[in-house]
Amino acid sequence: MNRIPLIVSLIVSLCLSIACRDQSQTKIHDTAAREDFKWNLPAQIPLPIIDPENPMSEAKFQLGRHLFYDERLSGNGSMSCSSCHQQEKAFTDGRVLAIGSTGQTHPRNSQGLSNVAYNATLTWANTVLVTVEKQVFVPLFGQSPIEHGLTRENWPDVVLKLKLDARYTDLFKTAYPEDSEHFTQAQITKALAVFVRGLTSFDSPYDRHLAGDNKEYNASASAGEKLFFSEKMECFHCHGGYNFSDSTADRTTSFINRPFHNTGLYNIDGSGNYPEGNRGIFELTARQSDMGRFRAPSLRNIAKTAPYMHDGSVAELSDVLDFYSAGGRNIANGPHQGDGRKNPFKDGFVTGFTLSEQEKRDVISFLESLTDETFITNPRFANPW
Repeated sequence: MNRIPLIVSLIVSLCLSIACRDQSQTKIHDTAAREDFKWNLPAQIPLPIIDPENPMSEAKFQLGRHLFYDERLSGNGSMSCSSCHQQEKAFTDGRVLAIGSTGQTHPRNSQGLSNVAYNATLTWANTVLVTVEKQVFVPLFGQSPIEHGLTRENWPDVVLKLKLDARYTDLFKTAYPEDSEHFTQAQITKALAVFVRGLTSFDSPYDRHLAGDNKEYNASASAGEKLFFSEKMECFHCHGGYNFSDSTADRTTSFINRPFHNTGLYNIDGSGNYPEGNRGIFELTARQSDMGRFRAPSLRNIAKTAPYMHDGSVAELSDVLDFYSAGGRNIANGPHQGDGRKNPFKDGFVTGFTLSEQEKRDVISFLESLTDETFITNPRFANPW
C-alpha cells in the first residue's frame, strides 16, 4: 500500500483543522505583554502584532509622541504628522485630499489612525506595506507625492535641529539606553511606529453597550446595529469584527487575510476604470481585476473622519448610505463619467438596498455610537509641546 497519499491527506487534514479553529482563541500567553505597556484594551480585545525588532515601551511611545507633533521633522519645517492626523478628528484632517509640506495636493484622503496596530495592510491600497515601521517611511521620505519632504540632502539639517533641543537628548537616551548613537533614522521611525501603534480606541458607547452599560446607547443605535449586521445591508462583510474592518490582524490570527474591494465609486466610460493615479492595488499588480480595489478602513470613530472614501469624494455619512443604497455611484457627465453601479470589477456585496428615512437615521446613530470620546480627548495622545 502506498502510504504517501495517506500521509499527505493527514497533513492536509491537520492543517485544515488548525485553520478552521476559532480565530479568537489565544495562541500565545500575553499577560506580561499587556502589563509591559499601557495598551488600554478591554480584556476581550487581543493584543496587536508587534515587530519583534521594535518592542513597545513607554519611553519610545513618549519619544514618538514628541516627534509626531514636531514640525521640525519636515524638509521645510512646516509640517508634522499631526498636520494631517489631528486628534480631535480621530487623527484625520477634515480635508477632501491631503496637502503636503510643499503645498502639493495628494490624490487621497488622509486616513484616521484609530487602531492602526490592527490593520493587516497600511494606507488605502498597498499590498506590501504590512508594518507600521515600513509605512512611516512613506510620509517622511516619499517624493510622489511629497508629504514631509525629507531627503538625503536635508536630513542632516533636520537632525541637527532636533539635537539642539535638550528635551530630545533625554528622550532618546531613555528610549534607547543600549545605543551608543542617538537621533538615527531607525530610532526615529521606530519611535513613531510605537506611538502610532499605541493609538488604541475601544471605549465607545457601542463598546460599553457590549459590556452591559447602555447609558449612551439608545434605541435608534440598537435598531441601526441590527440593520448594519443584516444581510439586507451587507455592511458587516467588509466592516465586521471588533475593529469593523475585514483587513484586521492580531496575535490570535492564524492566517492573515489582506482583502481589497471595489465599491463601484467609478466606472469611467463603462470600462471599469478609475481616475488615473487613484486606481487602487491595480497600480501595484497591473491586473485589470484589481482596478479600483481599496482596503476597507475601520469604522471606529467614523463620524469624526469626514469626508469619506479614498478620494474624499463623499461628504457626509448620509451620503455614504445613499451611495451604498444605490449599489454604486453614477456620474452623469465630466471626465469621470460612468455608472459605477455597473462596474465589472465591483465587489459582489455592493448590490444596493432600500432604507426608510427612519432606518437611515438609525444606521447613522449606530455609526455615531462608534465614536470614542476618550480617544479624541486623551491627554496621552495629545500634543506634548
